[in-house]
Amino acid sequence: MSEEGKERSLAVALQYEKGSRDAPRVVAKGRGIVAERIVELAKENDVIIEANTVLAQALSGIEIDDSIPIELYEAVAIVIGYVLRTSNKP
Repeated sequence: MSEEGKERSLAVALQYEKGSRDAPRVVAKGRGIVAERIVELAKENDVIIEANTVLAQALSGIEIDDSIPIELYEAVAIVIGYVLRTSNKP
């Protein structure tokens, strides 16, 4: 993703149910204005945002509502771990 104040070129949103055995799914993706709106909605709903350009690029090729491929499990698991640790802070 891009620096603060500049247009965000890409955003990908994942859905994961804590404790679920199902792989995370891509629930939204877009570039430019659509990417900005995805980020705005995430912020409005207190969704933690992880800026990872390489992972976003890799996830952008996945169709909406499709699960992430096994090749991206490790990278996404690191992000999910970060999100879970951040959301559990007092």
